Amino acid sequence: MTESALIPLAGAAIATVAAVRGTWSPCGQSMLSSINPLTELGRGHRYARTAGFFVAGALVGGALVGAVAAMLAAGVAAVDLSDRQRAALLALAALSGAVVDAGHLRWRTPFLRRQVNEDWLAGFRPWVYGAGFGFQIGTGVMTYVMTTGVFVAVLAAVLSASVRQAVLIMAVFGAVRGSAILLSARVRCFEDLQRLHRRFEAWREPTRRLTIASLGVSGALLTAAASGSAALALPLAIGAVALALTARPADVGTDPGASIRSASSRAATPALS
Repeated sequence: MTESALIPLAGAAIATVAAVRGTWSPCGQSMLSSINPLTELGRGHRYARTAGFFVAGALVGGALVGAVAAMLAAGVAAVDLSDRQRAALLALAALSGAVVDAGHLRWRTPFLRRQVNEDWLAGFRPWVYGAGFGFQIGTGVMTYVMTTGVFVAVLAAVLSASVRQAVLIMAVFGAVRGSAILLSARVRCFEDLQRLHRRFEAWREPTRRLTIASLGVSGALLTAAASGSAALALPLAIGAVALALTARPADVGTDPGASIRSASSRAATPALS
């Protein structure tokens, strides 16, 4: 596979993994508690409609970041960096990101510890808070940033040197990030919500380690492509997996159970039939 083809593929893969990882942010958890069939029924709204606006907003948010990256990608194309140079830059970013995510540097995730304003739930119509929350989360850079993969994905969009590919990479991020709201689609009572959060929390650390490994493996493949030596890919990929397995405990910055407890005040409605 050529470097020019590998860069957007790696970018889309990293964007997907980073978007999934972002669901385990405090903001992602609170969205599952705040927007589900049970809470929307209590507000007199339809969950499917609100969730639809949320996903659409996230897609627009991701595409907007992609549009900004596309302008920079046009600049990269004008500079005419070689495919190997672009692959090398992205490889360095991905490998560095894996090390940061693993907690082996002083600079650690999460970054930008900001959540959406949940006062919107009581003050605005469902299409406003649905699309508004989705947009903020879909950009990847307006709420908690749980992985350097978000920044690496944006860099991949820029280094693609293609306007279309840049927008597509970040649109993928927004779509995946927004679709996480659908995890709550089967909630019918508060006990369902508790079970969802327990299952969700059980996957927090495995997902974090998978993200680290994905960044490292992507960096390994890009390094091999940039150097022209396929033999480098395997040892670097093994090192990436080892890095993920030896990652330090995450600095979550919030109580994982807070979303479940805060949901009790929103779920004081009869169970759905």
